[in-house]
Amino acid sequence: MDDHEIVVRPLITEQSTHLANTKNAYAFEVNPKANKPQIKAAVERLYEVKVKEVRTANRIGKKRRRGRFYGQKSDWKKAVVVLDEQYHIDLF
Repeated sequence: MDDHEIVVRPLITEQSTHLANTKNAYAFEVNPKANKPQIKAAVERLYEVKVKEVRTANRIGKKRRRGRFYGQKSDWKKAVVVLDEQYHIDLF
């Protein structure tokens, strides 16, 4: 997989902004088939930083209703990447 296929997009939320400021951790939406070493290597190459730790979580899509029909949003994977103390990413 290509680096841009592994890291889909950064997650910019209130909680992820707080994590970036306090613990130097950044959240990303990643490909569900990517594993931790692939995510670490992709973030290091894309943002030119040193990654200390990667934590992942599989998120289940919520059930949604459109009129009388029910459906479900797609499942996705979230990765929280902790950087070394001397590095940071300018996302916001």
